[in-house]
Amino acid sequence: MLEFVLLGMLMEGEMSGYDLKKTIDSTVGHFYNASYGSLYPALKRLADKGHVSMKETADSKNRKLYALLPEGREAFMQWLAEPQNSRRELLIRVFFFDYLEEGIRMEHLQGYRHAAEREVRELDAVRSVVESELAGIERPEDYYYRVSVLDYGLMHAKMQREWIQNIMERKSLNHVNPDK
Repeated sequence: MLEFVLLGMLMEGEMSGYDLKKTIDSTVGHFYNASYGSLYPALKRLADKGHVSMKETADSKNRKLYALLPEGREAFMQWLAEPQNSRRELLIRVFFFDYLEEGIRMEHLQGYRHAAEREVRELDAVRSVVESELAGIERPEDYYYRVSVLDYGLMHAKMQREWIQNIMERKSLNHVNPDK
């Protein structure tokens, strides 16, 4: 996924590896970590694939500047338009949704919301079963921490469902609805 994060960051313009690391840390770094040890090999792979160009600067720092090539933009946009595979990937994809057309964004957000709703229903059903089983045992408190993880999962799924709905309604950070 790091390669797609790098391609997404380079959508903004040419950057050095150091600038890419700083940008990742200050944006998606709250939920995605990239070390220098993984960043530079990923940039090399992207250059080898023809997704980014690399040029060395003549300044005292001898920096390498990376720029997105058309093939890299195409690969990034294709990845961005695909369904996500994990919770962490959901956040990365939504971070870059400004690059997608509105119809595609809404289609994906509706799918994400349905998946979150399904997860809430499934976890509610599991919780009901667990509560019934706990009611029939002698020391239910012995399972407190295990059950607390179930509670966490349920709270997270409900929060994610609400967050996605807020994005769909453009409530995040009080942004204005683009239709007005």
